[in-house]
Amino acid sequence: MNEPERIDIFFDAKVYGVVGASADRRKFGNKVLRCYLQNGYQAIPVNPKENEIEGVPCVATVLDLPDDVTSISVITPPSVTEKVVDLAIQKDIRNIWMQPGAESSAAVSKCREHNINVIADGSCILVVLGYHEH
Repeated sequence: MNEPERIDIFFDAKVYGVVGASADRRKFGNKVLRCYLQNGYQAIPVNPKENEIEGVPCVATVLDLPDDVTSISVITPPSVTEKVVDLAIQKDIRNIWMQPGAESSAAVSKCREHNINVIADGSCILVVLGYHEH
């Protein structure tokens, strides 16, 4: 499968998780959440320290996401991404998009071992969806 096909499959979800969502509007974890919202997607921020970000209630971990979340964007340091992948496997997440800087070869390998559609080639959701700063 090539990257455009992987991306199409990623966007088949009804609801998305944003792991590493940030309340700081300057951080990519905030921009990715706003990008989903700007494009009319339902997205749930994952952040154990915040109650809500951009008016959307947060969950603390991937395991707390509703069952209809099948795709997650990951905006975390690579060592955290590896832990996120472990939780995603437990939660039966089918698609993981590691934003540039979040990917690690161990996390990508684990996704492939578990037949998770992984996007970790440097593709950025902000570019693919056309994010605009407001």
